[in-house]
Amino acid sequence: MAFITLDRKKLKENYNYLDNLFGEHSIDWAIVTKMLCGNKAYLKEVFDLGIKQVCDSRVSNLKAIKAVNPKMETIYIKPPPKRSIPSIVRYADVSMNTTFETVQLLSEEARRQGKTHKIIIMVEMGELREGVMRDDVVDFYSRVFEMPNIEVIGIGTNLSCLYGVLPNQDKLIQLSLYKQLIENKFNKKIPYVSGGSSVTIPLIHQGLLPETINHFRVGETLFLGTNVYDGSQFEFMHNDVIKIYAEIIELFEKPTVPQGDMGSNLEGETFEFDQDKSNERSCRALIDLGLLDIEEKRLIPADDSFDLAGASSDMIVVNLGDNERNLKVGDLLEFKTDYMGALRLLNSRYIDKRVI
Repeated sequence: MAFITLDRKKLKENYNYLDNLFGEHSIDWAIVTKMLCGNKAYLKEVFDLGIKQVCDSRVSNLKAIKAVNPKMETIYIKPPPKRSIPSIVRYADVSMNTTFETVQLLSEEARRQGKTHKIIIMVEMGELREGVMRDDVVDFYSRVFEMPNIEVIGIGTNLSCLYGVLPNQDKLIQLSLYKQLIENKFNKKIPYVSGGSSVTIPLIHQGLLPETINHFRVGETLFLGTNVYDGSQFEFMHNDVIKIYAEIIELFEKPTVPQGDMGSNLEGETFEFDQDKSNERSCRALIDLGLLDIEEKRLIPADDSFDLAGASSDMIVVNLGDNERNLKVGDLLEFKTDYMGALRLLNSRYIDKRVI
C-alpha cells in the first residue's frame, strides 16, 4: 500500500518559525486543518504544537477535532449550509458568515443549545467568492448586532483561492477601515481583523501588512513551506514535512513509444508520439498509486532524474531512465506534492497515513 508521512520535527520547526513571525507583529493565528481530512493522528500532532485555534471547512472534521481535543477553539471557514446549522453550532465555536438569514438560524440554534455562537463577517474584497458586498457591510452589522446568542468577534476577507486575486496593502487597509467605521458607528469592539492567510505572509516580510490586520488563517505554508504569493518555496521553511511513498509493483525495460493503433485513454485524452524514437527504451516502473488518489501532475519525484510517463486509475508509470540505482520490484519511490495533491491523498482511504 502506498503511504503518506508527516514529519513531526519538521512540522514543529515550521510552526515555530510562523509562531515567532506572528508574535513579533502581535498577530493571532489559527491553523487550517482541512488538508488533514479529520485524520486524528495528524490532528494530534497539530494540537501538540501548542496552537489554540484551528479552522476547517467540513463538519465531520470539526467533530473529529473536538473528539481529539474538546477544548480546542474551532472555526468553520465557509458560509454555513442551512441543513448543517445544528452540527455547526455544536462543533464550531466560530463560523464565518455572509448571509443574514443564516446568522438568524445560527442564533436560534445557539439559543436551543444554550450557547453563544461567535461569528466573523466576511467582506467581498475582489475575489468574488464569499463575502458581503461592501455597500451592505454597515447594514449587515447593524442587523446582526441585534441577534441573541450571537457574538460578533471579527471582520474578515478571503483572497486568491478562486481567481488568484492577491492581497495588497490597499485592500487590507480598506478592510481595516470598515472595522473602524463599524466600531465607531455602533460603539462595539471587534477584536479580529482576519485578513491574513498563507498568501498574505509575504506582506509581513515586505513591511506592507497594515498593523490593524491581527488574525491569520494558515495551512499550506505550515505544512508545505510554500510562498503562496508567487508559488515558490520559503528557503527558511521545510517543504518536505509531507512525503509520499509508493511501492514498485512492476519494473521492465520497455520501448518509450506505444505500438498499435491509437485511440483515447480512460480520461478521453489522445496522444501523439515521435515515431523516430520508436527504438528508444527505458526502465519503466509501475507504482501502486493512481488517479483515484492523486492527479499525476501533482506528484513530484524526489529523484529529479525520474519523470512520470503516464497514469491510470490505480497505477502510475514512472520513467527511471537507465535505473542507475538498481531499483527492483518491492522498492519504494519517494515523492513530494503540492497542497491539492496532499489534500487528495489525505482524503483517500486507500493511502496509509503515518507519523515519523
